[in-house]
Amino acid sequence: MGGEVHQAPDATLESLLKALGAESGAVASGNHALEAYVGTRCHLPETGERPWGVALQLYQLRSARNWGIGDFGDLAQLAGTLGAAGADFIGLNPLHALFLANPAHCSPFSPSNRRFLNPLYIAVDRVPGFTPDMADPARVAALQQAPLVDYPGVAALKLEVLQRLWQVAGSPDAAPGVLAQGGDDLQRHALFEAISARMVAQGHGAGWRDWPADWQDATGETVARFVLDHPAEARFHRWLQGLAHEQLDQARAACDQAGMSIGLYLDFAVGEAADGSGAWGNPMVVPGIRIGAPPDYFNETGQDWGLAPLSPVAMAADRARPFADLMAQATRQAGALRIDHAMGLWQLFLIPGDAGPAQGTYARYPLADMLQGLAEASRANRTIVIGEDLGNVPPGFREVMDQVGILSYRILLFERTEDGFIPPADYPRDALACLSTHDLPTFQGWWRGDDITLRHGHGLIGDAAAEEQSDSRQVERAQLLADLTKADLWTGEIPDTDRAPEDLVAAVHAWLATAPSRLFVVRLEDITSETVPVNIPSTTNQHPNWQSKLGATVEQIPTLPLFGKIAEKLRTARPREG
Repeated sequence: MGGEVHQAPDATLESLLKALGAESGAVASGNHALEAYVGTRCHLPETGERPWGVALQLYQLRSARNWGIGDFGDLAQLAGTLGAAGADFIGLNPLHALFLANPAHCSPFSPSNRRFLNPLYIAVDRVPGFTPDMADPARVAALQQAPLVDYPGVAALKLEVLQRLWQVAGSPDAAPGVLAQGGDDLQRHALFEAISARMVAQGHGAGWRDWPADWQDATGETVARFVLDHPAEARFHRWLQGLAHEQLDQARAACDQAGMSIGLYLDFAVGEAADGSGAWGNPMVVPGIRIGAPPDYFNETGQDWGLAPLSPVAMAADRARPFADLMAQATRQAGALRIDHAMGLWQLFLIPGDAGPAQGTYARYPLADMLQGLAEASRANRTIVIGEDLGNVPPGFREVMDQVGILSYRILLFERTEDGFIPPADYPRDALACLSTHDLPTFQGWWRGDDITLRHGHGLIGDAAAEEQSDSRQVERAQLLADLTKADLWTGEIPDTDRAPEDLVAAVHAWLATAPSRLFVVRLEDITSETVPVNIPSTTNQHPNWQSKLGATVEQIPTLPLFGKIAEKLRTARPREG
């Protein structure tokens, strides 16, 4: 903690080398310098506009028509609402494929495969051939009324109806274009999902590491025999991917029709689950190592994200072509793309075997090659790239980001000095500015100090740290009010600490939106005045991460007074040209 450099234990180094199947010299080979190739540049619009958008967690959306989870139909409808209000993009959680056979595994940042989409976001009622009698209205109503997203219930109903629709349609495959784009990776992912469903039915886990040994080999005889004996099962999952991509394209078209200049702002997770389809039979992934973060101010024990990394040895040997292929896929439907933990382009904190975060260490990647692949995809698809450069940012990394046109991520809650908040006027031009993210409290939660109470209650910080952070929060609230008063956005009155009034929430957004940064985003949760955090890092069953729903429906959002107030402030601060 505190930025000190520590030597990794010998046992850590030995375990990492063994998992990578490499000697120390092999790990050190390749270009691992903190630099980019000359001419490497991501796409950036040349206009002087400073667009704003709304970030949301798709599953959180409630509507009169969805089945207890936000879907691509809700996204298309919301695009019209937000575009009419002046927004130029919609930010989304990662939409990556998870584990259909284990829907309770719901973290969008722990995907089975980053190349493909989560079929639970399919709007089943928008699939050709659907009729209302195909779904039990009582089951739909129960899922809608559940206070949290009931992932197992949603999956059971959606897959049941989708299976019926597929059979009525003649058990088709995915469209030729989807098959061509997906290639062998789509074939393997669909096969994985088909086998995973069978394994769970037989009492095994959904992930391949819990399967019998002969099924763990993606190219073995047992799997090959399954392909020949049960071709329809994998074909169904390819068809699901085709539906998901088609509906996401429809949502993207809705953004265009609503006048959005950027459209969908997608998110790319830093890694994949070690037992998912992306790691099954893929030598580029190292399932014996996990990505995490070292101990810090917010988490004294460090973090273990449980994600398998791409092999730094393989990336160096192949000039990062596998990563370039991933980027080509990730940018295809994205007007903007957020790279989760952008420092992972150069180094990742890796934890071997059964060790904990305190025994982890950093491993280097061929940054110049990684950036070149990202930039090529960005330019080809005209995708703006945002790098999540939070936490332990190596000296010089942000300078390289700036050189290649990757926007920095500037969060009000982190942009501070000992004297208070950094004025938005001092934010960099090449950045996305916002109040907070999915790993941080909503504005209401921050104002109340709920995040400190929750971290302390879950044992992530001790008594002394909780007391210190609570004292600091009182100072931060006072400093924020002083800044708003100085900017003539607040009267100077101190609101009740239990609830920030809507005018204060709007004033904070108005203040931050004056930043010269290219992009500004407001969380939908702040528009709907949520207090419960989406995710508390380093918790699992202690908190219902990734399961909360919004307090307002998609139909109600345009009628919310706070929505109107914030949208008006942002249109004034960041008007569209023309």
